[in-house]
Amino acid sequence: MATESVATPRPALRDWLQLTRLHRPIGIFLLLWPTLWSLWIASEGHPDWHVFAVMVLGVVLMRSAGCVINDYADRDFDPHVARTVDRPIAAGRISPKQALLFFAALCLIAFGLVLTLNLLTIGLSFAGLLLAVIYPFMKRYTYLPQVFLGAAFGWAIPMAYAAQTGTVPNVAWLLFIGNVLWSTAYDTMYAMTDREDDLRVGVKSTAILFGDADRTIIGIIQALVLIDLAVVGHQAGLWGGYFVGLLLAAGLMAYQQYLIRDRVPEACFQAFLNNNWFGAVVFFAIALGYI
Repeated sequence: MATESVATPRPALRDWLQLTRLHRPIGIFLLLWPTLWSLWIASEGHPDWHVFAVMVLGVVLMRSAGCVINDYADRDFDPHVARTVDRPIAAGRISPKQALLFFAALCLIAFGLVLTLNLLTIGLSFAGLLLAVIYPFMKRYTYLPQVFLGAAFGWAIPMAYAAQTGTVPNVAWLLFIGNVLWSTAYDTMYAMTDREDDLRVGVKSTAILFGDADRTIIGIIQALVLIDLAVVGHQAGLWGGYFVGLLLAAGLMAYQQYLIRDRVPEACFQAFLNNNWFGAVVFFAIALGYI
């Protein structure tokens, strides 16, 4: 069990930055790309710039808040995992109480931004907060925490549609499903890097659930993502450059399969990171489809 010192720690600025993972922006990008996908499709390539600014700032704030609540939830596990042992809460540099207060502050700032949008978006934000809070605890109870991560990361999709158009059409939910699948695939790659530690400390994940079938199942999920995005493109009236972009995105997924072929933790982590490029390619394909 992680223990707190008697005296309340006085975190340095670097401790707060480390807690929010701002020095590792991959999570921001993986949350940002589907947000931009949905905003560009909802606006047919011409987003309202106030909505754009609120959504981008919200991504940074809520990803930071998500990291804080994740480390709070994992405070008893992180000291026993080599990759996470030096995180501020696990190392005792930030207390659990301080982390919760910081999480609340970040959420309040994000909610203040949402209040500048319409009522539908404000209402959807409460569901988004609930997903952000419960996701980190799912690894205790289910082997599918990656699915909950996908829902938490993807909730920006209906919010972006609501903010831009005042409605959440079927294509938005189709894009949401695609993001859940994509997140499940890339976060399984991430979980493959910690599989041995997770088995030892009792943390559940899709990497453990899938076992030796992990690469095959990830490949099936990736194929479903591409099919989903193709259907989204068809329903949104995107042609030409969009589908060329999807072919390039498919190539990136094939490269990720190559990286995880031997299940080497470092290579699995590189495959996870490569999904930033997948998200970027899909976004630029959407943008190109509206030119």
